[in-house]
Amino acid sequence: MSAPLMSAPPPRESLRDSGLADPRTRAILLQVLVVAGVVACGWFLVGNTLDNLSRRSIATGFGFLERPASFAIGESLISYSAADSYGRAVLVGLLNTLKVTAIAIVFSTLFGIALGVARLSANWLVAKLAAAYVELVRNVPVLLQLFLWYAVITESLPGPRQALHPFPGAFLCNRGLMLPGLAEHPVWPAVALAFGIAIIGALALRRFGRAGWGGALIAGLPLAVWLGFGAPLAFSLPELRGFNFQGGVSFSPELSSLLLGLVFYTSAYIAEIVRGGILAVSRGQVEAGLALGLSRAQVLRLVVLPQALRVIVPPLASEYHKLAKNSSLAVAIGFPDVVSVLNTVVNQTGQAIEGVALIMAVFLVISCGISLLMNWYNRRVALVER
Repeated sequence: MSAPLMSAPPPRESLRDSGLADPRTRAILLQVLVVAGVVACGWFLVGNTLDNLSRRSIATGFGFLERPASFAIGESLISYSAADSYGRAVLVGLLNTLKVTAIAIVFSTLFGIALGVARLSANWLVAKLAAAYVELVRNVPVLLQLFLWYAVITESLPGPRQALHPFPGAFLCNRGLMLPGLAEHPVWPAVALAFGIAIIGALALRRFGRAGWGGALIAGLPLAVWLGFGAPLAFSLPELRGFNFQGGVSFSPELSSLLLGLVFYTSAYIAEIVRGGILAVSRGQVEAGLALGLSRAQVLRLVVLPQALRVIVPPLASEYHKLAKNSSLAVAIGFPDVVSVLNTVVNQTGQAIEGVALIMAVFLVISCGISLLMNWYNRRVALVER
């Protein structure tokens, strides 16, 4: 009698049949698992934090931004008083941060380019002095440089009544630098807004192949707004009243120290970037320019620097990011930037998490804005292969 046939076990699903043999499928699955893990971890941390704050009866949320701030701010681009809200105080600090960052980027770039070219100068003394400056400034922490400039301005310069006169209408003393400026008028915010709209419009025209109209739009729209307000052009001159100057445009010791420290520190790094970019250009390009009868200055401006920009721009963006973040050191010398203002807000309200989150959001937006602009410019100067 034959033995009964045993039923064979069901075949196991192989890796190939399950679809996991595809590298793309495994990569997507791994990414989904990682994202799920990050979300779960974040959910746990946020829930645990909110639970701890609730147990300690600590308020949460951003409703505090509508309450009166009850503290003064020494420097402001917009009108502000202690009766205004915390939200307006944060806006004042944000505008101060943007002002410092924009001014420092412009002057550090110009000074850094000059230093980078000087380091490659045929004049031995100029090259060595530039090299000594770069090595000295790069190896001293920027915070110490801020303290140095603040001490120089407040301790070495005379008082307001003995203020120095660098040129007519300007005064330099231990209260800062006072310069002539445009008198306050509603036209100037409108002109600034028109200028921003014109830049956006010029970029849009360039995208649609009408780049030739961009310059006319940038120059014409602000001019039209200015003429529409009656073309006001009144100047305000600084005048000594009591123990300080009134009128004009003033750079306080805190603002001056911050700008000097950031500009000199960042320009030393930009100088090395510029020097590296120039050295990356073939020597034959220089010789070809000289053979065509161009002067060395013309060769540098017309031949070398346009090609060096392809090497200079990417690391230059990193220096701008670093400069923007270094501006937060203003709190050490008393300049009311966004970090200093939010520190005061946190001390008064006790809502540290919201305050730190706002600081992080501000610098994230600034860094992303710098990245967008520098990436756009990098695409413009990049070498297009055919």
